[in-house]
Amino acid sequence: MKPASPALIAYLNTVRGNPDVPLLMADAFTFTMLSGVILCYTNVDVTFAYNGNTYLANSVLVDGLKYKASVGLEVDQQQITVAARGTDTISGGAPFLQALRDGSFDGCQIERDRVFFSDRIGGTAIGAVTLFKGRLGTVDQIGRTSAKLTVNSELVLLDIDMPRNVYQPTCLHTLYDSGCTLVKNAFGSNGAVGAGSTASVINWSSASTNYQQGSISFTSGVNAGATATVGSAVAGTSLTLLYPLESVPAAGDTFTVYFGCDHTAGTCSGKFNNLANFRGFPFVPPPQMAV
Repeated sequence: MKPASPALIAYLNTVRGNPDVPLLMADAFTFTMLSGVILCYTNVDVTFAYNGNTYLANSVLVDGLKYKASVGLEVDQQQITVAARGTDTISGGAPFLQALRDGSFDGCQIERDRVFFSDRIGGTAIGAVTLFKGRLGTVDQIGRTSAKLTVNSELVLLDIDMPRNVYQPTCLHTLYDSGCTLVKNAFGSNGAVGAGSTASVINWSSASTNYQQGSISFTSGVNAGATATVGSAVAGTSLTLLYPLESVPAAGDTFTVYFGCDHTAGTCSGKFNNLANFRGFPFVPPPQMAV
């Protein structure tokens, strides 16, 4: 049963008892972005205010999010169509569809409410009933004037792997994160690109195997600001990148390279002296041996 205010329940009971009385209602769509921006639209041709928000009529058009009732904890997925003009913008001035394409709506909460009025549509609001509330799942299709989106119900938050802790030989932490506790800058070194380097191989006389599986960030040259992963290293000779750079660096271009980690207990202890924060379980027997 959907919750409703006493005033709305009384209004609906009155309408049910008088078949000739028109039922005045409008659907309100609310987009709550992770940045805190709230966008409100309606499917009627009258702009109205409800619950502190103004729902725009001559703006973005939304179609979808039907009411569904079922037993169990199945995640409801619904597809909606959003139509917008180039003049329909969000906070900051970006066009609605462009912001949608650029990821501004990632994690956005989308809600459809049916608002009822006592005198006329867009007039005095009595109350509302929530028909659907969920989060943006995927942008399935986007064009110049419209887009199709998949919205997941809030139950998607329960759709996670259990148990929370996975028992595996390698460390569960990401290198330099809060669980690892290591400070990244403490394991970085500055260097300059040597002659004969390519987009994949950086010649550097101070190269060390400590940088394998680490990262390199360029601070000057055509690749300034770019970061790449170090796949392997030859001590005193070169660093080989996992994926090539977009542009070949010039000799003398500067960079900062950081230690890498293979997430094993030996590396955590020998290279970083951080075994106290190691989050792996190398001594847990495989399932075939556990009894």
